[in-house]
Amino acid sequence: MSTAQANLLSKHEARNARREMRRHKMVAFAMVTPLLAFIFFAFVAPIGTMLHRGFYNPVVAELIPQTLEQLSGWNGDDVPDDRVLNAMAIDLKRLAAERKSGKLAEEINRNKPGASSLIKSTARKMGRLDDAQLAETGAALLLKAHKGWADPALWRAVQKSGQTYTDSHYLTALDLERTFDGELQLREATQIYIQLYTKTLRMALIITVLCLLLGYPLAYYLANAPSKTANMLMIFVLLPFWTSLLVRTTAWIALLQTNGVINSFLTSLRLTAEPLEMLYTEFSTIIAMTHILLPFMILPLYSVMKGIDPSYMRAAMSMGARPIPAFLRVYLPNTLPGLSAGALLVFIISVGYYITPALVGGTDGQMISNIIAFHMQQSNNWGLAAALGTLLLVLILTLYWVYDRFVGASNIKLG
Repeated sequence: MSTAQANLLSKHEARNARREMRRHKMVAFAMVTPLLAFIFFAFVAPIGTMLHRGFYNPVVAELIPQTLEQLSGWNGDDVPDDRVLNAMAIDLKRLAAERKSGKLAEEINRNKPGASSLIKSTARKMGRLDDAQLAETGAALLLKAHKGWADPALWRAVQKSGQTYTDSHYLTALDLERTFDGELQLREATQIYIQLYTKTLRMALIITVLCLLLGYPLAYYLANAPSKTANMLMIFVLLPFWTSLLVRTTAWIALLQTNGVINSFLTSLRLTAEPLEMLYTEFSTIIAMTHILLPFMILPLYSVMKGIDPSYMRAAMSMGARPIPAFLRVYLPNTLPGLSAGALLVFIISVGYYITPALVGGTDGQMISNIIAFHMQQSNNWGLAAALGTLLLVLILTLYWVYDRFVGASNIKLG
């Protein structure tokens, strides 16, 4: 209610009007509350947790707090003094009794490959001794249990793993690491993640281009075909949506495997002397994902093409334009909203796709999403998985910003 309207009413009427307006606002807020709650618990909270897990790593700090406290003043060059070694011996005995030494070994092994067996075997030996003995001669017993405890690199790994808040996961996701002095350098171990991000973007771009090359002519034909023909063909376009994703992916396995349909057809025609290796390759991932994502390109294009007046092309050609220049200068620019929407949908979905590359891609055809799943399900490195997921999210948002900056998100039209 505006101020001018309020001046025309009495105080009692204005108060009632404000009360009624508040009631309408409360009702409107109550109606959207379930949606807001769903967005928070299904979208905001998981992403916030993922961002936090990328930095938060309290496992080692909770397992060996006494050792890390004694290690805080260590210079990083020599073997730590006896106080640190005694504390580690006592912590290992406790972890052996609680059956948690394997967890400590797993965490430190990520920063010092080979440390896992050292920690586990030492924990078993320390578990047979009493606390008083470990408090007095723990350092000597630890060095006697394994010579690796005299290696300063192992203790640097212990100190690095014991940081509750760390940027090491994000640096690892960028194939970087921090030296003991805090300087950044390329990882001395394997450098695979930047290469994998590049490969994922390249495959997503190829899939998008293939969907565009296949989808544009088909959408054009559907938009200009008679209604009966267009409706029947549209059923075939929508048919993949009504079929399970697992079934469609399994169908491609049957087609592309060594003794599959395609190889049997080619060998029967003597076009190939022996079966082609198509399954579990990058090729199979691109082909299967192009088929699965093709409707996401066709539908936005069809909806935009259906709204283009055919008289535009006729007018251009009546003015002397040839078919191809008329198409490029008149028809194609009018389809850009659908084309950009379809390309953006296919590309973004391709970058984060998981199931199809996991089933048909093998080692060569895997994408960054498969590595994220590996760290969550098999290596149990949730921090690195969260960092990789966060970088993937940042990458998608950056691409969207670039698209909006140079093309314009307002040009996207889904229907």
